[in-house]
Amino acid sequence: MTVRVLLADDQPLVRAALKMVITDAPDLELAGEAGNGAEAVALAAELRPDVVVMDLRMPVLDGIEATRRITSGAAGPQVVVLTTFDEDENVHGALRAGASGFLVKDMALDEILSAVRVVAGGEALLAPSVTRRLITEFTARPGTTARRELTGITDREREVLTLVGRGLSNAEISEQLVISPATTKTYLSRLLAKLDARDRVRLVILAYEAGLVGV
Repeated sequence: MTVRVLLADDQPLVRAALKMVITDAPDLELAGEAGNGAEAVALAAELRPDVVVMDLRMPVLDGIEATRRITSGAAGPQVVVLTTFDEDENVHGALRAGASGFLVKDMALDEILSAVRVVAGGEALLAPSVTRRLITEFTARPGTTARRELTGITDREREVLTLVGRGLSNAEISEQLVISPATTKTYLSRLLAKLDARDRVRLVILAYEAGLVGV
């Protein structure tokens, strides 16, 4: 399957570098380019890409609001955020806006491509240390650490949610709980539905907010 990617960044050099590696990848296709958030929203609706690579700091419409609008639909594309990390305080708002992953602009280009593939496959970016650090900081901020009560999930689903919060992959969860990969996927699907979570990033946040995982 070819993954169609929309690039949204107001820096032409950043777009040019990403465009080059995307074009060279046999399983990726450049769907379009946007120089500001408003263009990104319009092109996402018109071109229907699989993944939008979104810069946070853009003119006309910032990346957070653009992400919120793009992901508001039931069948919207996945959004991965481009950030300078330490300088981008607004990246925490992107979590609530619906972003499914985070990329640092000084990452190797092949790592960025791998991240795009992961998100396109329906997984959030939880393995890279940058994402774990980001989520830890997010949940430690005032107003995000209030204990949340989880209702309507079973004890086993709570176990799975705890392991997701710790950043374990599906394979690692299956091994630790001695269940099949298919069963792990079933539990994850149930958790997403019961907790009204868009993706795995939201499950990690919920695990922190419920006190299942410490910061």
